[in-house]
Amino acid sequence: MSKEYFLPIIERIKLEEVQKSNDLHAYYDLLCQPLHAELYRRQNFSFFNELTEGQQLLISYDYVQNQVLQGGFIQFIQNGYISLLAPMPGWLITLGLNDMAQVIDDALKAYVINRDVLDKETTVEEFAMMYEQLPVFTDIDKRYESLHESTIKALLQYATHHIQEFAEVM
Repeated sequence: MSKEYFLPIIERIKLEEVQKSNDLHAYYDLLCQPLHAELYRRQNFSFFNELTEGQQLLISYDYVQNQVLQGGFIQFIQNGYISLLAPMPGWLITLGLNDMAQVIDDALKAYVINRDVLDKETTVEEFAMMYEQLPVFTDIDKRYESLHESTIKALLQYATHHIQEFAEVM
């Protein structure tokens, strides 16, 4: 890679151990947690510019899963992470994840259509009412949940075959 990217160091033995265990969550965390740690250390999303596209997809997807699996895309948007979605459909299509790319694209479209409601500062009560006001997100959230596990598997499969895009293995 010609550009200087932030590549965390992962011990080869630890990588092989996690890959052999078939524990998707442990493998996912091994790749994702160093990115979160560095992002937290810097306290600045400009850090994304130092990540490979694979790393950007991984950490963006992690934000999506952490928010959407708790409170749906409405929570994700209300917490200010909408900008992370824009590049995701293209990345997902590159990995052959067309159905998840469509879910993300549909979430973006629903956001644009309902931007005036979603971008407002809300009280807890107003936030709760959004789920009734914007039922379009119920279907999008369900589709996301149904594709989530297979998406994680595909992301990790890609990472396995392109580990140099995610970490420096020592």
